[in-house]
Amino acid sequence: MKFLTHVPAAILAFLFLFGGLSFFFPLVPVPPMTGNSFTFFNLLGTTGYMAVVKILEIMGGVLIILPTKRALATLILAPISVNIFLFEICMIGIPGISILLIALIGLVIYQEKQKFMALI
Repeated sequence: MKFLTHVPAAILAFLFLFGGLSFFFPLVPVPPMTGNSFTFFNLLGTTGYMAVVKILEIMGGVLIILPTKRALATLILAPISVNIFLFEICMIGIPGISILLIALIGLVIYQEKQKFMALI
């Protein structure tokens, strides 16, 4: 049963590590973007903002693997997940993977709730 508590963190680690590393090393082909999403990513790509976000994704993905650092990892990954959700809603018009990300982040936060009680 203890194994099941690590599954959401493992899935999050995989998703964020894959997403972060795919930015720097093309692991899979990226479909072409059009319209507002193309303009948005073109703007962020030229400023270096996306590189910082992807580095944070990699750091959060590595930290969430370690049970003692999961609370810190959720503090890094939760805002990124919300931004992914807002991008999907505002630019694409339909949520995708962000629903899974937010659900998994919420589950990890619930599992680590004792560490967050000091913040409340």
